[in-house]
Amino acid sequence: MTRQYDLVIIGAGPAGMNAAIRARGHGLSVLLVDEQPAPGGQIWRAVETVADTPTGMLLGEEYRAGSALARAFRNCGAEYQPGTQVWQIERGWHVYMSRDQQAEIVAADNVLLATGAQERPAPFPGWTLPGVMTVGAAQIVLKTSNQVPAEPVWIAGSGPLVLLYMAQLLKAGGKIAGWLDTAPPGAWRRGLPYFLKAVGSWRDMRKGYGWMRELRAADVPVIRGVRQFRAEGEGRLAHIVYESHDGAAHRVPAGLLLVHEGVVPSIHMTKALECKHVWLTEQACLAPELDAWGETSQAGLFVAGDGAGIGGARAAEARGELAALGAAIRAKKVSPETAARAAAPLRRKLAAQLAIRPMLDAMYPPRASLSAPSDDTIVCRCEELTAGDIRAAAKIGHPGPNQIKSFTRAGMGPCQGRQCGYTIAHILAAEQNCPVAEVGFFRIRPPLKPLTIGELASLDIGGGEP
Repeated sequence: MTRQYDLVIIGAGPAGMNAAIRARGHGLSVLLVDEQPAPGGQIWRAVETVADTPTGMLLGEEYRAGSALARAFRNCGAEYQPGTQVWQIERGWHVYMSRDQQAEIVAADNVLLATGAQERPAPFPGWTLPGVMTVGAAQIVLKTSNQVPAEPVWIAGSGPLVLLYMAQLLKAGGKIAGWLDTAPPGAWRRGLPYFLKAVGSWRDMRKGYGWMRELRAADVPVIRGVRQFRAEGEGRLAHIVYESHDGAAHRVPAGLLLVHEGVVPSIHMTKALECKHVWLTEQACLAPELDAWGETSQAGLFVAGDGAGIGGARAAEARGELAALGAAIRAKKVSPETAARAAAPLRRKLAAQLAIRPMLDAMYPPRASLSAPSDDTIVCRCEELTAGDIRAAAKIGHPGPNQIKSFTRAGMGPCQGRQCGYTIAHILAAEQNCPVAEVGFFRIRPPLKPLTIGELASLDIGGGEP
């Protein structure tokens, strides 16, 4: 028999947990499913077991704050199903999911996607070599296993997460060989017009200044204005070649390179459901078009957290509660007037948390070379296709992303375009001399995650329903 809920939430980060607590407070039946074995999401990964350990102490007070929220979530009365992959959602709403190789369909009046963000794909020559990984992946290892690299690491990229991880790495006893700062020169000058609006986020700015002071105190070599770089090695990383702001090339030995070029909203589920999206010019990415409650163009489908636009944990908490109120209105558990009163302080909190975003977006825009990789750069690692392969296919007629997929199989691997979609869109835009926003994105088809025949065969569709 198909389980039925007022609200199914996908993702147990700050948005998902806060949404569950608020929805239960208004009497909604709630199921929260998440791929991870415990609540916390990416930002508070493993927080219940790590918060009170030495690792939790070095990760900072904001990380430990997730522990209290996880306790409140577990006590709120929502059903919680960890270790679960959602691989299809159908209007209706019906959520297809698998746990322990067993598939199931769950029915819901409302669905909330709290799937967060992903690191911006940043292909460069050699990025598939062993010894190259993302800063986000390295931070996960630190959070879950309290492990830091044994040798000094090179870090390339820009943005707040880079500064945060370097500060955490130093506190954990790690060493940094150097930081290749890829932010275009003049970051503070670009951010200055937005400074007054961001003053309310002075605590966040103070943290950033603190991280930079820690780098200076540790004498971390900082190379600013790096235009591009490549990883070299036979079978694994051995050297990094980078181009400095004056155009000179430098070659340094390296055993581990961590890269990060910002984060972008996770849009695969909303694209698969054909929700309307908007192009965010400042960060060159898509985000779902949402109303004041976080509802998409598909009635009953909500998005909260960084999947609605990058804002951080505290903004995600507010967005999660607003989405829960929106679902409560649809479920007739609360009147629009009562919901509006409850939402007022949440909207003020959200506005305060997002006030710093225009300044950060201006300071850390995606660098130009990200969207114009050299012909020898692999852009679709699943199918091992280079930028040159995509450019050659782009000369056949006037193809869009889905025609490129048919011509080359780009975006047809396990990641389904999560790592190559934006790069291919930029390449097509350049070849066709048009704005990348006009090119579009891959059409996303289920299953959204790899699915075995055994899981599919285990699905009980109740004699053909739904």
